[in-house]
Amino acid sequence: MEYREEGTKREGFRGERMIVLPTEAFAEYVAHPLVRRMYLTDVGFFPRAKRHYRERTEGIEEYIFLYCTEGRGSVEIREKEGYGWKKYPLGQREAVCIPAGCGHRYYADEKNPWSILWVHFKGEDAQLFPLEECTVAHFASEHASNRMLFLFELLFRVLEANYTLGNFIYISQVLELILAETYYREKHNTTGEQNKLVTSVIRYMYAHVQENLSMEQIAEHFQLSKSYLHMIFQKYTGRAPMEFFTRLKLTEACKLLRSTDLYIYEVAHRLGYQDPYYFSRCFHKEVGISPKEYRHSDYAYLEEGGE
Repeated sequence: MEYREEGTKREGFRGERMIVLPTEAFAEYVAHPLVRRMYLTDVGFFPRAKRHYRERTEGIEEYIFLYCTEGRGSVEIREKEGYGWKKYPLGQREAVCIPAGCGHRYYADEKNPWSILWVHFKGEDAQLFPLEECTVAHFASEHASNRMLFLFELLFRVLEANYTLGNFIYISQVLELILAETYYREKHNTTGEQNKLVTSVIRYMYAHVQENLSMEQIAEHFQLSKSYLHMIFQKYTGRAPMEFFTRLKLTEACKLLRSTDLYIYEVAHRLGYQDPYYFSRCFHKEVGISPKEYRHSDYAYLEEGGE
């Protein structure tokens, strides 16, 4: 049985790894801008954790991230309103995060006990991840699972070394990567077909940024109706397709104006604008200043570096 604040003893699990980081003794490090965003207090690995059980009815002040490498187990989390509990079965290559302050209990399956990697953490950036949703994340491929194992191994290696500010910063960044890998990295089984299609259209636009594509041409190329193309683009980018394409062109124009000695009419022609005056009007309307002013100013177009 895993223990923590109560200090009760236990026999442990063969091959386990567990490190408690004395953050109270390193308050100056934890206050560093690159550390306070995300820092761990405990991390561990319990292999084939037979009869593993942990219950905290009132929760703790840290988030608890659990990743099952093999076997099975269950996580139960007390609902914020009322006294009910919701159960989350956890199997191989699955992860779940228990929100801070939530009552919980988790335990290994009796017949096929899990092996779990776990970490307790806090930090300002926790709110940037969907941790309060208590959803089970599935890692579809062996490659994704290997990345997770590698990131945890980095945590162990650094924590087994010296406690320096540099290592605290490094640990913080690795922890952010673990959460990003779980919740934000594109996975084959969670990526919607519409999202994939929008990505393909954007790549097509980039490849033809020097041309004058029309809505009809794009829709025909992808064998879509114009209304459907408009709908999915608005959904995933917040813009109409041709508006997005125009901004891509002007982003490229900004780069050319700053990185080359091309005349303005040459920049216009390179991006498919046969009338340089029309190009200048479009540029001024979108960017807010003329192409000439942009070239000789420190003004940074919002779209130049992406959003």
